Amino acid sequence: MTNLLAIFRQTPGDPDTVVARLVEAWECARSIDLHGKTIEIAVQYGGEHAADLPALCNLSGFSDREVVRIHYEATYRVFALGSAPGFGYLHGLDPRIYMPRKTVPSLNMARGCVTIGGMQTGVAVLTGPNGWNSIGYAELQMFDPLSSTPAIMAPGDTVRFVPERIEL
Repeated sequence: MTNLLAIFRQTPGDPDTVVARLVEAWECARSIDLHGKTIEIAVQYGGEHAADLPALCNLSGFSDREVVRIHYEATYRVFALGSAPGFGYLHGLDPRIYMPRKTVPSLNMARGCVTIGGMQTGVAVLTGPNGWNSIGYAELQMFDPLSSTPAIMAPGDTVRFVPERIEL
């Protein structure tokens, strides 16, 4: 990920100097290789929660079975958490099944939908509006605010999607 969020308690007196210092630090930064745990997520591919699979097939030129196979054969890395509590941005999507984010989001995508958004994949952690493309469903609760570790994913973790059922 190549994003940076800087939060200030007050507006800097000379914002240009602050921006210059941030850019300089960014350019000098070294990458780190976080080694986390491996998470396997059982997925029901296809079915009622795969509303966007036909569009992905049309874009990619692959059959639904091929798209599903390409998705679950990959190994993904959690790059960041965000957009909703516990949502993991997963890197490692095969470019052959790239699917741009929707221009008009789904208004009520279910929690647990396995999605593709651009060159990333993930699992919706909340029911509601979502601009990613759903190809399946995972029962696993990705975030539990009452747990000592509320988010099951953390940056550096490895994620594998395991087909539990395929309904195509």
